[in-house]
Amino acid sequence: MRSIAIKIAVNGVALWVAALVIPGIHLGENADQLSTRLITILLVAILFGLINAFVKPIATFFSFPFILLTLGLFTLVVNALMLELTSGLSHALGLDFDVEHFFWDSVVGALVITLVSMVLNLVLPDGD
Repeated sequence: MRSIAIKIAVNGVALWVAALVIPGIHLGENADQLSTRLITILLVAILFGLINAFVKPIATFFSFPFILLTLGLFTLVVNALMLELTSGLSHALGLDFDVEHFFWDSVVGALVITLVSMVLNLVLPDGD
C-alpha cells in the first residue's frame, strides 16, 4: 500500500513539474484554493497511474515494431499518447488538466514527466 502511495505521489509531482515547465500543460490552474488544487493533482495522478498500468502495456505491445525500429525512441510517442489520453479522460471526469497542442506539448511533457519520475524514484524508497 505504501508503494502505491509513493508512486501516486511521484506521478503527482512529475505532472505538477511538467505543468510548471511547459506553458501548454495546465493542471489545477482554475482552482481557487490550495486544497482544491492539491486534490486535482492527486486525482489526475491516480488517473495517469491507472492509464499507465492498464493502457500503456497494450499500446507498447502493438507499437513494438516501431519501438524496435527507432531503437526505443517511439516509447516517447507512446508516453505522449498516454498523457493525451489522461487529458481527454480528465475533461470527461471534470478535472482541471489540459494539454493544449497534441504533439509538441505532449512529447515534451512526457519527457519532463519521465525525467522527474526517474529522479524521484532514485531518491524515494519503494520498499523493494
